Amino acid sequence: MAETRERLSPETFRLPVDRIRSGYYADAYFVYTKDLLEKVGRHPHVLMQVFQRKDSVLGGIDEAIAILKAGAGRMVDGEWVPGWDELKVRALYEGDEISPYEPVMTIEGDYQLFAHLETIYLGTMARRTLIMRNVKGVVEAANGKPIFYFPARHDHWLVQTGDGWAAHVAGSVGVSTDAQASWWGGLGIGTVPHGLIAAYGGDTVLAAKDFAKHYASQMNITVLVDWENDSTRTAVEVADALEGDLWGVRLDTSGTIVDRSLWHEMEAAKPFKPTGVNEMLVRKVRAALDDAGHRDVKIVASGGFTADRITEFEELDVPVDAYGVGSSLIRGDNDYTADIVRVDGAPCAKKGRGEWDSSRLSPVD
Repeated sequence: MAETRERLSPETFRLPVDRIRSGYYADAYFVYTKDLLEKVGRHPHVLMQVFQRKDSVLGGIDEAIAILKAGAGRMVDGEWVPGWDELKVRALYEGDEISPYEPVMTIEGDYQLFAHLETIYLGTMARRTLIMRNVKGVVEAANGKPIFYFPARHDHWLVQTGDGWAAHVAGSVGVSTDAQASWWGGLGIGTVPHGLIAAYGGDTVLAAKDFAKHYASQMNITVLVDWENDSTRTAVEVADALEGDLWGVRLDTSGTIVDRSLWHEMEAAKPFKPTGVNEMLVRKVRAALDDAGHRDVKIVASGGFTADRITEFEELDVPVDAYGVGSSLIRGDNDYTADIVRVDGAPCAKKGRGEWDSSRLSPVD
């Protein structure tokens, strides 16, 4: 028997209801479809099933349901008449693991009521599921170590709220903007950035001291230490200066340069990739912090990390305490399809499709 769990309230999403109802965000052919059905008075009672094609993690389902609740309906004598109560909707839940071609939602009712919504609810689930799947991948790779969700600068600002929620459900312990954290009442987190260090003339220690002075009571202070490309030295200097106010240092060396602490290692008998944030750099920073008495200071690794790269670090037991992951979490695809598979009670689907088992779905009120 399908279980019942709490769903996000439709009010969470602040949907542009009038534009959704008008078809403003819909593929035009769906708008024409709805308009024609209304014009000719045709009311096909359909069963629509929604699915995707990968082993994945379902995201965006609550938002898709909110779109149906807000947008389902018809025009009668020039007035909008809501139609959600005429539909029977069943669905899985946010964060559910899903299989290829498994129905994640079914919609049953007069197709005239919701034909114009397909573009919007499919696109919503495609985006959120992509984020869910990618974040869960790095969370699993990190073996329980915190993942910080940092791709905001790599995408349009309007996607932040829902993406942040998807990352949160998938296991990220922190996001970088307040918008990303807004659906669960959280706040964005971050590190002392390069921009602030630049504003202090490149003095990482001075920038970090002033930052900690004003914000140590509000957050865990983490400082980027690669400004001078001497992360080992800078990490110890920052830890010495901030004493107990420093939570961690963040390594973010560019993939095109070699940190100063590794220059003499490049001639070692055992070859390694010396650029960017690599195993040897992390080990050197960890050793330097420990030798200076800062064993409690954490190391955050960032800069081009993916699930595969995190897996490699974990297999090598590299002493990273947390990972900051950015653009890789918004790359890829996880497209959805919606098919009518039954019309007026009779099977009716295009060739190659049919009504599939949907016993995992729960009714939506």
